[in-house]
Amino acid sequence: MATHYLTVSWDEFHRDARALAEILAGRGSWHGIVAISRGGLVPATIIARALNIRVVETVSVVAYDQASLGEEEVLGEPKVTKLPEFAGDGEGFLIIDDLVDTGTTARVVRGLLPKARFACVYAKPAGRGLADDVLKEVSQDTWIVLPWEQV
Repeated sequence: MATHYLTVSWDEFHRDARALAEILAGRGSWHGIVAISRGGLVPATIIARALNIRVVETVSVVAYDQASLGEEEVLGEPKVTKLPEFAGDGEGFLIIDDLVDTGTTARVVRGLLPKARFACVYAKPAGRGLADDVLKEVSQDTWIVLPWEQV
């Protein structure tokens, strides 16, 4: 259970995603992006626009069990529910997610796209080693409340 909460505003998230795009711009040229659904959809959109990338695919991995209203979600067994169509082994693609936490989802997606570059806006220590690029790191006991999660 998280003992710290970090609430991120829309403006702050947009700035952070653009800053990550600036880092990625210096890492190479990209054929496309694979956004990890759902959390990676927003940063992937911002990064795609910043880097002028028009091919944006999705991969969906369900790793958290649905929680009751007002409760934190619980990590479960990961299940791939949608694969990207055109990313092949990931060569020339960026995998984008909002957060790498325990690394459960990241391990699955890296296995699907082993040649892609994996970037996240935020990372916790347990999953940090799976991401090639991260903008901000937080403690493992921090629960990040992203703008689209705020009721």
